[in-house]
Amino acid sequence: MTHQKSLSSPDTTTWHQATRLLHAEVERTTHQETSEPLFLTSGFVYESAEQAAATFRNEIIRYQYSRFGNPTIASLERKLADLEGAEACIATSTGMGAVFCALFSHVKAGDRVVASRALFGSCHWIVAELLPRYGIESVLVNGTNLSEWERALAQPTAAVLLESPSNPMLDILDISAIASLAHRAGALVMVDNVFATPIYQKPLELGADVVIYSCTKHIDGQGRVLGGAILGSAEWITSTLQPFTRNTGNTISPFNAWVMIKGLETLSLRVDAMTRNAATLADYLAEAQGVLSVRYPGRADHPQHALAMRQMSGYSTLLAFEVHSGQKGAFAFMNALKLIAISNNLGDARSLVTHPATTTHAKISDQERADLGITEGTIRFSVGLEDYHDLITDLNRGLEALSLT
Repeated sequence: MTHQKSLSSPDTTTWHQATRLLHAEVERTTHQETSEPLFLTSGFVYESAEQAAATFRNEIIRYQYSRFGNPTIASLERKLADLEGAEACIATSTGMGAVFCALFSHVKAGDRVVASRALFGSCHWIVAELLPRYGIESVLVNGTNLSEWERALAQPTAAVLLESPSNPMLDILDISAIASLAHRAGALVMVDNVFATPIYQKPLELGADVVIYSCTKHIDGQGRVLGGAILGSAEWITSTLQPFTRNTGNTISPFNAWVMIKGLETLSLRVDAMTRNAATLADYLAEAQGVLSVRYPGRADHPQHALAMRQMSGYSTLLAFEVHSGQKGAFAFMNALKLIAISNNLGDARSLVTHPATTTHAKISDQERADLGITEGTIRFSVGLEDYHDLITDLNRGLEALSLT
């Protein structure tokens, strides 16, 4: 089966982002199907033994095994690279698989990694617990404090890892300033861009070298499948990352990749609508009795609001807020909800809440949670596509239950 671009070959350079998500990097078979084709196959056959041998010697470039490459997976990778403005992309089985592969493909025993403390729980575990087991020094800093970055990066460093906005407190880190310090130390800068999405922030344009996504979140955005992505220069992807992912088997399935492709078609519409809802609900909760504080980058009272305005074109579909009475109050609030579901996922079309101290960040110490601003009363709120009037009605159920604690 041969493959070709769409029937006409328009000039795509003038297309806006929403158009590119639908039409850029479309590859059709000779059947000229409307939807992207799904190649649900583990392997590929050869015309001869000689062709197979030449393929394994890299003398012929063709598909050989879906762990190495697959037309549907390749389509997702091209589309993500186009969206991000990256030279190359590799899709992985999960978002955490992407974080693991990005770091472990690049570092070795004796190297040094500097990371922001404000990381998703599993990312924190990789940096704080796993890297040292392999003889790799790890240093955690307050991500919003450039002086700490400067001190930590005063000596040679292999990699820097950060999230902005961070999970769950939506801290905004100065990517450009951190990248400048990191590059002087010889470090590759890796940014987990999940909370911002590729719609609102372009880390490569801000000086980062590698961008990481859990595609499970906004890119699928409908709670269906798992997947991750790593984007960067063609040279680093090909020479450093690709041998690692191919030989360790962290590969997304063709079906999951196809679902992600379909998710990309509506990504900008969903993210924009969810963000409008998030901004409205952040303002509503900020005035609600029993709510002690709200963290949302789009609000003027966010400590890094000015920085968010400079490096992001929009804010986020997520917010964090703290209620009184600690865990008792947070649980009462969450348990009273009827529309908003309790789930540790995020970026979904449906609104979701979680209690970070007992779920996503339960395995880090009490002191580390306190340093990140995560209290027993903190709730992370991933805002969905529901009508905001209905969401407010549901939040009022939570607030009423909170008032009784």
